[in-house]
Amino acid sequence: MSLRPSLLDPLFAPATVLPGAGPKVAVLIDKLLGGPERPARIVDLLFHLPQRGVPRQLRGSIAEAPAGEPVTLGVTVVAHRPPQAGGGRRPFRVLVEDATGDVTLVFFNLPRGRIEKMLPLGSHRYVSGRIELWDGFRQMVHPSRILDEKGLADLPAVEPVYGATEGLTSRAIGKLALAALDRLPGLPEWQDPAWLSRQGWPSFTEALRAEHRPEEAAATEEDLKTPARRRLAYDELLASQLALALVRSRMRRAPGRTNTGDGLLSRRIEAGLPFSLTGAQVRALAEIRGDMGSDRRMLRLLQGDVGSGKTAVALLAMTSAIEAGRQAALMAPTEILARQHAERLRPMAEAAGLTLALLTGRDRAAERRATLAGLADGTVAIVVGTHALFQEDVAFHDLGLAVVDEQHRFGVHQRLALGAKGAAVDILVMTATPIPRTLALTYFGDMEVSLLDEKPAGRQPIATRLVSADRLDEVAAGLERALARGDRAYWICPLVAESEYVDLAAAEERFAGLRAQFGDTVGLVHGRMAGRDKDEAMERFADGRTRILVSTTVVEVGVDVPQATIMVIEHAERFGLAQLHQLRGRVGRGSGASTCLLLYKGPLGQVARARLEMMRETEDGFRIAEEDLRLRGEGEVLGTRQSGLAAFRLARPEADGDLLLAARDDARLIVERDPGLGSGRGEALRVLLYLFERDAAVKLLQAG
Repeated sequence: MSLRPSLLDPLFAPATVLPGAGPKVAVLIDKLLGGPERPARIVDLLFHLPQRGVPRQLRGSIAEAPAGEPVTLGVTVVAHRPPQAGGGRRPFRVLVEDATGDVTLVFFNLPRGRIEKMLPLGSHRYVSGRIELWDGFRQMVHPSRILDEKGLADLPAVEPVYGATEGLTSRAIGKLALAALDRLPGLPEWQDPAWLSRQGWPSFTEALRAEHRPEEAAATEEDLKTPARRRLAYDELLASQLALALVRSRMRRAPGRTNTGDGLLSRRIEAGLPFSLTGAQVRALAEIRGDMGSDRRMLRLLQGDVGSGKTAVALLAMTSAIEAGRQAALMAPTEILARQHAERLRPMAEAAGLTLALLTGRDRAAERRATLAGLADGTVAIVVGTHALFQEDVAFHDLGLAVVDEQHRFGVHQRLALGAKGAAVDILVMTATPIPRTLALTYFGDMEVSLLDEKPAGRQPIATRLVSADRLDEVAAGLERALARGDRAYWICPLVAESEYVDLAAAEERFAGLRAQFGDTVGLVHGRMAGRDKDEAMERFADGRTRILVSTTVVEVGVDVPQATIMVIEHAERFGLAQLHQLRGRVGRGSGASTCLLLYKGPLGQVARARLEMMRETEDGFRIAEEDLRLRGEGEVLGTRQSGLAAFRLARPEADGDLLLAARDDARLIVERDPGLGSGRGEALRVLLYLFERDAAVKLLQAG
């Protein structure tokens, strides 16, 4: 039961209370900003800051319009060119002109009647978008704006651009964000007044307003460092560091229980593994068991690259807790991952005589009752689950170890909630994302770290090649040879929020092209499919009914098909390094040699070239992560921006490193001087902790 101050209630109301958020829109907002098992709230909209601002004043003429940059032009509609019958998915084209030249507007999947209504022949309109050159002609695919005189007059000089999702445009999000701003309550000032005036920062409320109503377009990274953005970043960093400092001070006081037994079960499980442990796994296990055997609570991070064998280490750590007469839980961020963990661990656990159960939000009532009863009476030794493990009706007989997979998708407070399910629960957090040191301090500042920096024996290196998109025929021919050998392949098409019409069309077009060549052995999976259809498409690929899986990036997390030896990533220049590295890690899981082809469309920019060269040079996830942090920033390094669950929503540790250190110092001082947050500023800081959902830290205070 949350004791959140009632002052914050308007911000935690569901986003559906806003005008314009009807049932259809609600589903899309939840997809973009909701969490597992909770809808999007007003605070999620407010914290979804624009990525940049686009100037919308009228700019020049068609002839002068720079290719690739957003422009707004006044034009006359000259001709409608509907697609000819047959010949697949052809677009509808509209020719428009001004005194200096013409440009073709291109529309995919838009009803003819709607286009003719927006752009009647002979009418004068204002169109916004990016002009591209195609076969020497100017074109604009899906203009972001088509306006008449009145519409132009109502347009803001700078339009904020938000990260969007299929079916929900940046413009629609902007309208909802402005409606959310109207519900902002007056909040107490939690920052030190002297520090605020030294920085020249506005209040929290003024800062949010300034970000959602920009007056200037940010052209560079430096432009994003406005006083408003820096203020909001510092608030979030302080909430995070204060929560960690409170947890740390409490953990130091909390007694642990010895959590290791005679090693008999562990030896039995280890003997049954199909491989021998690497030196790194042996070392990590020794560190974990050292913590579990001490009288202090364990809080340890197990960091290992894709395929470094974290699951085996987690199972052996859980077995140690069971040998001590206790239970273990493994929590994964998604249902598909939880199921995969359960399927992988169950045979090994059962061979050693242990009962393993699965608990997710979708279980049938009877199954759930049986699992809950087994957890309560101790007959279930290991439970694997999603957030469902936090629920109040989940009671353990004696939980000794909680393992949390992909920690950055949860948060300190959830980690603590699981730790509160037993007396002196040891906590082991696993991540497959190699994390640079600055970020490790940010997210895991309260933890010891174990590294798995070796690959298990028998893992082959993955050959990575850069291939120009012009050589598509050669790639298809190579694929034919590989299929003849019995191999399987992933073919990844990018999905970029700004032009999802085009990208989904690209995935379906690639699927149709490959299907024409390879027949029914080609499957398709993308973000618009229902969960069940997605799972079925994955299963067909895993069991070999399909041999090529065309996919948007949904395969990035947790799909394990050892027979897949080829990964083709189309438009690789559009992906971040961490994402490319995670995708490449989907192959090379069996004993066969694997290849990753990075298809790029030239000419490449400097950053894109640096990324692709780095991928060709190394498979070392830690080196890749450091470089990615330098090139792109924290949300991508932790692989969370694509999932809409950026670990920080307002702060960017790579750009706000100075603020992170200041927040750490401030948090330490606060905990030293006012450990119960009882002073005037302490009360305001409690509001801050609740606002950024670090409430577990406040609950610690209440528990003494």
